[in-house]
Amino acid sequence: MWQIPADFSWLNLSWFSWHTWQSFDWANQGFLYALLSVPLLFLLRWLLHLRFRKKFDVALFEGNATWHWSSMLRYLPDVVFSLFFMLVLVALARPQKTDETVELSAEGIDIVLVMDVSGSMELTDFQPNRLEAAKKVALQFVNGRVQDRIGVVVFAAQAYSLVPLTTDYELVRESIKSISLNMVPEDGTAIGSALAVAINRLRESTAKSKVCILISDGENTAGSLDPELAAQLAHAFQLKLYTIGIGKEGTIQLPADSMGHPVTVQTGLEEKTLRDLASLAEGQFFRAQDAGALSQIFQRIDKLEKSEVKETRYRDTKDYYQVYLRWAILLFLLWLLLKNTFFTNALED
Repeated sequence: MWQIPADFSWLNLSWFSWHTWQSFDWANQGFLYALLSVPLLFLLRWLLHLRFRKKFDVALFEGNATWHWSSMLRYLPDVVFSLFFMLVLVALARPQKTDETVELSAEGIDIVLVMDVSGSMELTDFQPNRLEAAKKVALQFVNGRVQDRIGVVVFAAQAYSLVPLTTDYELVRESIKSISLNMVPEDGTAIGSALAVAINRLRESTAKSKVCILISDGENTAGSLDPELAAQLAHAFQLKLYTIGIGKEGTIQLPADSMGHPVTVQTGLEEKTLRDLASLAEGQFFRAQDAGALSQIFQRIDKLEKSEVKETRYRDTKDYYQVYLRWAILLFLLWLLLKNTFFTNALED
């Protein structure tokens, strides 16, 4: 006949270590405070015993009795019973351990960052320049995403896909850090071509939301595709376009040339084009004239296009009161045994 093997793990003394007790969750902590009352009760019992013992006038013989250590053995049953009582309180406190598993799930968004790397992004109205300021806030934006696929497109006179749509955020961050002003040989601003590359990345996406974030500081001056036609294609593929115009208008002071002469440049922003592109693709246009405003714009986009993260918790709670209850029963049986042996002084009962 098949039998369940006996489990003697409860006999391990490690159940009484401080480390083990710290690892427990206690369902009824009040019983732990009651443990302090057990030694006090036995101390009170001993004091009352001493007081009333003096009232008994019993004399069996005359003489001086010498003390021997074995006389302390008569307290052993009381010690065993107190330990039994304390273990019952520990069991009533219900020591437990809970294993909790948290599962995060989200229906991600596909996002393509389209970054202008043309020569005008070197202007220093943003510190240290426009491109580095845009890279900084783009990195912050990537750090706040969960389960979203992110791609990166860079453009000047031509557009290139730097990072395909991926959830490898470390790859995205390293790629954004590597963006530089000279990575596209021909200077210019091919907004239409950049949008075409982004659309090509997103057109087959099955995500619930497809987003393109275009960062540029100038009007379309290069490329063979009209930006408005690209925006209409984006709308046809259900792609939402956010455009960010970066830079101040007016005269910007540049570092002095090799002869020490001050250098200034007149700059402006073709705001209407970027605003129309966002409108055609059911997105929004934002104007950033300093690094703080650029950071706030990305924060707003982050809130507008946030993935809904669902959290599922699984809790597995296991009780360990049986361990201490078994020890208590063992000590109770030992106490019953000691009460019927020479360890108990009959005159003390």
